[in-house]
Amino acid sequence: MNPSAPALAEEAIVRLPRGVRLREDKARGGWVLLAPERVFQLDPVAREVLARVDGERDIGAIVDDLAVAFAAPRERILGDVRAMLADLILKQVLEVA
Repeated sequence: MNPSAPALAEEAIVRLPRGVRLREDKARGGWVLLAPERVFQLDPVAREVLARVDGERDIGAIVDDLAVAFAAPRERILGDVRAMLADLILKQVLEVA
């Protein structure tokens, strides 16, 4: 994890900032995160996480949902989700509500 990345508590609620959208890219197949003058191609895991980012659920609830949906260890998912979300915050395509 990037040392300048924010520490995210499970109670933190994240959201897409104004001007950033999650969209299906039918031309190329797959999903993208569209930001002003930037496009981030998402892998299936990132898409599953970001599909649950609604500005209302906290990180803990998102992780709980993913752990059930994929029958995977919660602590591992929590670490991966925190790292991904912190990276997107640093890139200014996600913010803490």
